[in-house]
Amino acid sequence: MENITPSKPLEMPRLNEPAPAFEANTTHGVKKLGDYRGKWLVLFSHPADFTPVCTTEFMAFAKAYPQFQSLNCELLGLSIDSTFSHIAWMRTIKEKFGVEIPFPIIEDLSMRVANTYGMIQPGASDTSAVRSTFIIDDKGTLRAMVYYPMTNGRSIPEFLRLVQALQTSDKQGVATPESWQPGDKVIVPPPKTAQDAEARLKEGYECVDWFFCKKAAS
Repeated sequence: MENITPSKPLEMPRLNEPAPAFEANTTHGVKKLGDYRGKWLVLFSHPADFTPVCTTEFMAFAKAYPQFQSLNCELLGLSIDSTFSHIAWMRTIKEKFGVEIPFPIIEDLSMRVANTYGMIQPGASDTSAVRSTFIIDDKGTLRAMVYYPMTNGRSIPEFLRLVQALQTSDKQGVATPESWQPGDKVIVPPPKTAQDAEARLKEGYECVDWFFCKKAAS
């Protein structure tokens, strides 16, 4: 009988733990995770330069960049291409579509950063990063990660919304419901004791029941 060696489990970063450190060449010079301390960061990978779906995503990220900056949030792209390829692609996007890419793109020919962040999915490709997105807070903690297949583009407004939702939860100690948008009501954390549950209905919130209460965002 043939001996089959199990494949090594894919190592993945974990939510609410420090984001994996990195230092890499980019289109804006050498960048490392520590450079973004004190700011939020959306780190996202794409399969390859000069591909149509990636081009649409980068243009959308570029157009939304001022909105991310208003949230004290920076953008950082990555693919397993050279800096020269990134620069040529950026120039093509500007020339053909009139959109300038204002944020850095990591050169990751060694796949070091991609492997550290689990951007390489063997079921999709051994040499290209899938469409993964990581939201890292201003303390360097990984707060959210989302993976898309190579065939389908991301919705950039969703990542903008998610950054706003995370910041609202941090600031106000609340949760946000499905499809929450800034200005919508937020969810008050459920009570942890029977006594608190009894008191909750008298605390002035908009309650359907003791465990489900909303309030206006402050």
